[in-house]
Amino acid sequence: MGERERLGDHRGQRDVDRTGEPSGERAPAGDARPRFVVQIHDAGTLHFDFRLQVGDVLKSWSVPRGPSARPKDKRLAVPTGDHPLVHEDFEGVIAPGEYGGGTVIVWDRGTYEPLGPDAGFEEGLRRGHVSFRLHGAKLRGTYALTRFRGEDDWLLVKAGGGTGHGHGTPNPRRARSVRTGRTLGQVAAGGA
Repeated sequence: MGERERLGDHRGQRDVDRTGEPSGERAPAGDARPRFVVQIHDAGTLHFDFRLQVGDVLKSWSVPRGPSARPKDKRLAVPTGDHPLVHEDFEGVIAPGEYGGGTVIVWDRGTYEPLGPDAGFEEGLRRGHVSFRLHGAKLRGTYALTRFRGEDDWLLVKAGGGTGHGHGTPNPRRARSVRTGRTLGQVAAGGA
């Protein structure tokens, strides 16, 4: 299935001329390794969007409390629609009244290594469990996504021993973009 077919729902819900989001016609140039991005999105309900490049799209989960670098923290991750690869760099304000209306910053981004059986990452997602090593500006190390209830509930956890070290999730209102150094409030005030 190509990018156009995979992104049908995403494109059908948006008018990019009004939302200010990228159109998704081209992938960003650069590293051949698969990419990940974590965006903070204030769209009525403040949450983190965790996105992994799988083929020609970004598979996406809404993580209300955000990813944590502490192995003891289990984070609910609810799948959302696939996004175009160019969405990795999107930071700005989606117009009120539009799908996903609100402010978005790029909290973290980088590359990842799929881990596990040779069956492949996409097959692991279909079966409900994948492990991967993140190489981001803020998130580093081995993480796992595991489906635990039906199709809609997954857990995002950092792999490691019981108590674990590392930092929890930052206050999303004070967190800064890895792209611009701005907070949600500064992006909202600037309008883009």
